[in-house]
Amino acid sequence: MIVPTKAIVLSKIKFKDNDLIVKCYTASNGLMSFLVKGAFSSKKGKFKPAYFQPLSMLQIEVDYKSNKDLHYFKTIRILHSYKSLHTQILKSTVVIFLAEILNTILKEEESNSALFTYIETTLLWFDTVEKSSMFHYKFLMGLTKYIGFSPEVTDMNMQYFNLEEGKYQNKATGQHCIFGEQLILFNSILGTKFDIDNEKLTSSSEKQELLNMILLYFKLHLQGFKSPKSLAILNQVFN
Repeated sequence: MIVPTKAIVLSKIKFKDNDLIVKCYTASNGLMSFLVKGAFSSKKGKFKPAYFQPLSMLQIEVDYKSNKDLHYFKTIRILHSYKSLHTQILKSTVVIFLAEILNTILKEEESNSALFTYIETTLLWFDTVEKSSMFHYKFLMGLTKYIGFSPEVTDMNMQYFNLEEGKYQNKATGQHCIFGEQLILFNSILGTKFDIDNEKLTSSSEKQELLNMILLYFKLHLQGFKSPKSLAILNQVFN
């Protein structure tokens, strides 16, 4: 069955000598993997590796078979041609970091239009702004709403936030409660809109501490989640 759909590239891995295995998050079927034959061949390849940069947005036609793990592209075209996400070093580093996280946590092989739209619209916004060093923080916390562990924010006046329980408390319970300056830092990112400028609210060390808290929050709520390998490069570029 031929299925037309939007797709966001999560990863690509070289397979054999000239082929690629590409993983995409699609609007029609959620997570899908594709075999691209002859991608590195000068003559045989119909679809070249340039299509499959991290978080590229494509319009594709899929030769879909429900009993197959690997599918094939029938057609591909660039849906949105990014102006800056793959060319500006700060943004491209963020894109690689987020692509690695999405590649790790997105598992469902079914449509989730709200999640797809969230990823698509936030990336398009990020592509248009001159700079936003807090984008990946806001993106990750916004993402929790769509994958089921968004923090409970009705009691933000309480003195503690339990990262493991995802809620505010009047007293510390367990080993993953934050308070004081850490809590102020964590609160600064909750519910913040992407176009609100809080670039100067935190120092480099505070930003790194905040990112570590967010990644710990993900680790506590997603089985098997590990800090991405690209984190070290991200910290180096931003610091």
